Amino acid sequence: MDPVRTAALALAGLLTLTTPAAAAPDAAPRLPAPTGSHAVGVTSLHLKDASRRDPWVPAATSRELMVSVWYPAAGTRGRHRAPYVTPKESELLIKDAGLPGVAPGTLSKVRTNAFTDAVPAGRRHGLPLVVLSPGLGSPRSSLTGLAEDLASRGNVVVGIEHTYESAATAFPDGRVTTCVACGNKAPDFGERVVRSRAADVSFVLDQLTGAKPKWRGAALIDRTRIGMAGQSVGGASSVAAMVRDERIRAGANLDGTTFAPIPERGLSRPFLFLGSPEMHGPGGKDGSWARDWKKLTGWKRWLVVTGAEHASFTDVPLLAEQIGLDLGFSMTGARSLEITRACVAAFFTRHLTGKPQPLLDEPSARYPEVTVGGQVRSLGQRSPR
Repeated sequence: MDPVRTAALALAGLLTLTTPAAAAPDAAPRLPAPTGSHAVGVTSLHLKDASRRDPWVPAATSRELMVSVWYPAAGTRGRHRAPYVTPKESELLIKDAGLPGVAPGTLSKVRTNAFTDAVPAGRRHGLPLVVLSPGLGSPRSSLTGLAEDLASRGNVVVGIEHTYESAATAFPDGRVTTCVACGNKAPDFGERVVRSRAADVSFVLDQLTGAKPKWRGAALIDRTRIGMAGQSVGGASSVAAMVRDERIRAGANLDGTTFAPIPERGLSRPFLFLGSPEMHGPGGKDGSWARDWKKLTGWKRWLVVTGAEHASFTDVPLLAEQIGLDLGFSMTGARSLEITRACVAAFFTRHLTGKPQPLLDEPSARYPEVTVGGQVRSLGQRSPR
């Protein structure tokens, strides 16, 4: 089976095999508080690219996207906490994962830390922008814990819902689309999906930083400091997006097989590989990182998180535990999210603000699970600083 589909189906299959444990009947799942000093606001945007047909549904003559924008907020008084997903999205996501013992609306009750349409804070052209892209089949909300943390640290963060690539995407007019791409069996599917996502990213950047931006706080964005990170195929899309769009100054791949190889000319902008031992540790299943490592000619790091699984770089393990599902992971969801937040924040802090980050350069007593990837050492190469 194509590895991108394997990654997309792995979590659903894993959850199907588990049984809900006893959970507190009135306790809604919640995300941990962000670690930065800023309150966090969030808003949703419906964007339409009339220049492209949808790559998965040819009858759709425009590519429509839902995105969430998280940002530092001036205050949250009088604002409501943002929903994690809508009730209908929750129902479809739980159905897709094969969880008959979990109430359909459970995910819509997750307590987030961002407040809907709070007033943006910051100085004009003063905030870096970070794009987040989720795994195949997953909604943009699956990276909310990371997004809220980055926003609390003074970044604008845009999470892209790649339409027909998520099990559930709700639009303002009541439409809810599902994952048409998940059933695609074409041999070039991996390359197609990352190239399509790269086009989505460029379009969203145009909408946020162009002459007539779609978000009221767009003037806060520093267009010279843009980064991107993604999990699974979203991480692979970070590579494709950087190759396509030079506005993206730094990129991170969270445990994703890269399907569209880096061109022979190489990629000289900073890049972070952050992966699980099974996929990207010594002897890991995925060889694409070793191939790409040779073509990364700028600052680069390859980090492996001991105890992490493919889904550990998302909110999934944390929420599954609170719902009462045993995924069989050796690392708790709270710890994996803490490490993901720390590593990704350190990377963007270093490369979008220029502040040194020891976590990326030397062993950390606070995060002993984070080690340099064994395949990097085997290549006999040191990362440029």
